[in-house]
Amino acid sequence: MEYFTQQILNALSIGGNYALLALGLAIVFSVIGLVNFAYGEVIAVAGYAMFGVYVATGIGSALLLLPVGILAAVGMSVALEKVAFRPVRYAPAATGLLTAFGVSMVIRSFFITLVATRSKAVPMPEWLGQRIDLGFVRIQLIQIIETTATAVALLLLVFILRRTNIGLAMRAAARDFDMVRMVGINANKVIAAAFAVSGFLAGLAAIFIIARRGAVDPFMGFAPVLKAFVAAVLGGFGSLGGAVLGGFILGALEVFFQVLLPSDIAGYRDAFVFALVSIILVWRPQGLMGTRHQFGDKDE
Repeated sequence: MEYFTQQILNALSIGGNYALLALGLAIVFSVIGLVNFAYGEVIAVAGYAMFGVYVATGIGSALLLLPVGILAAVGMSVALEKVAFRPVRYAPAATGLLTAFGVSMVIRSFFITLVATRSKAVPMPEWLGQRIDLGFVRIQLIQIIETTATAVALLLLVFILRRTNIGLAMRAAARDFDMVRMVGINANKVIAAAFAVSGFLAGLAAIFIIARRGAVDPFMGFAPVLKAFVAAVLGGFGSLGGAVLGGFILGALEVFFQVLLPSDIAGYRDAFVFALVSIILVWRPQGLMGTRHQFGDKDE
């Protein structure tokens, strides 16, 4: 019972992280059709901002470092929208994609040049590593906090999207961006808000990534964002609910294969996960909650 409960918590914890990042990717894509492959570098910026404040002040307090990480991610995300993505907003989709790759390489190269590729330790509160004994199971406090924070962030985002003017504008833009502009809504504010929300989710995810790793490096966001992209595609790219669902499913699949596979092939876990995801996408190419588009002639 304890082992089973622990694996469920692992799936929720890992899946929650993927869900945050997949939602950050999906909310930008749903508004302007951009796959932001510089998203991993936004996570790295959050991590290095926390590291920089720690080095400058010598203070490892969570009350100081955690808001710094989130604010850095939000600021970087909004800045990238204004400086890099706004000028190519009406260019072909391939141009935006190449711009995102270019921005990613520039930021990563900057960090590699400035601090090299070796990891830099970022102190996290010791109480995050504590275990809580519930009698039938011992749970890591970081898992509880991560799962709770993910749930709160998702509920807050639902509230923003459904109960605030800017949230309603983002939902409308996801359906018909041209119509939003025609009714007089400031398109730049809507897009900037989408990037700000995306940055907030990246900053929150960065905190949990660092809490587990205890260090930052220029590549810390690459693997999580790659898997978040897969999760977003699995759920239905452009569907916010699908992104969340895809994130939790991907986390559950990782834990399932980690437990199921023999130790000598456990290192191939991701290959099995992606193979199963590929099978699901063959069955539903539009993703689990995506909208199917018809291309070419219909099958007779």
